[in-house]
Amino acid sequence: MTVLNWILLSTLIGALLSVGAAAALAYRASPMNVSRLIGYAVGALLGAAFLEVLPHAIETASSIHQVSAVVLGGILLFFVLEKFVLWRHCHVESCDAHDLHHDPSDHGRTGLMILVGDTFHNFVDGILIAAAFMSDIRLGIVTTIAIIAHEIPQEVGDFVILLHSGFSRMRALVFNLLSSVATLVGGLLAYFALQTLQGLVPPLLGLAAASMIYIAVADLIPGLHKRPELGATVEQVFLIGLGIGSIALVRLLVGSFFAH
Repeated sequence: MTVLNWILLSTLIGALLSVGAAAALAYRASPMNVSRLIGYAVGALLGAAFLEVLPHAIETASSIHQVSAVVLGGILLFFVLEKFVLWRHCHVESCDAHDLHHDPSDHGRTGLMILVGDTFHNFVDGILIAAAFMSDIRLGIVTTIAIIAHEIPQEVGDFVILLHSGFSRMRALVFNLLSSVATLVGGLLAYFALQTLQGLVPPLLGLAAASMIYIAVADLIPGLHKRPELGATVEQVFLIGLGIGSIALVRLLVGSFFAH
């Protein structure tokens, strides 16, 4: 099989497996429990951003200051993008879109934000898979497995966010699958123009991290404060820690695998 065929097969299978596994896990969450799982989503997003995406961006960038600037600019970009989504739904100050309480008032804006960030991340994953295969077939296979393992806990959080944002389960699945196509696109572009795209990996990772941080801090955490009672707070802290821990565990397992 040619390198191009390996890239096509791996990006396609990787995207389908990560989204499929995440959907299967998220489908088990009843509507009553979706809001409770937002804490896990916050942890998964922050864990992925600070433990995986940002370190990789810094390692591959020519300057840490460049990555920091991209993250800062990305947060501002997503703020403006969110404002644009709000403006589309509302042109008066008293509109429900200005209320962040729950799904009906969300109008899908948080879901749209997570899809934009996820698309960036999937695109970069495709580039990384292609680069690995162009170096060595076995390295490409191992890299694909590592990316799938890293994506599943994050995709579970993304899927829950889409449900929380008012998406139906089928619509959330379809949009997640469409977002995952970016993995295939990134792999193909990297194969045909790897040298040109290599320099774009750090800024794209910075933008992906910015989207994760912005969504967790600006959109999701304020909603958790709607339940200030002690029991709810303990539950939320536990779920945030579980989300971070799942990302850390995947990193540890993948690191051990590469060490051997």
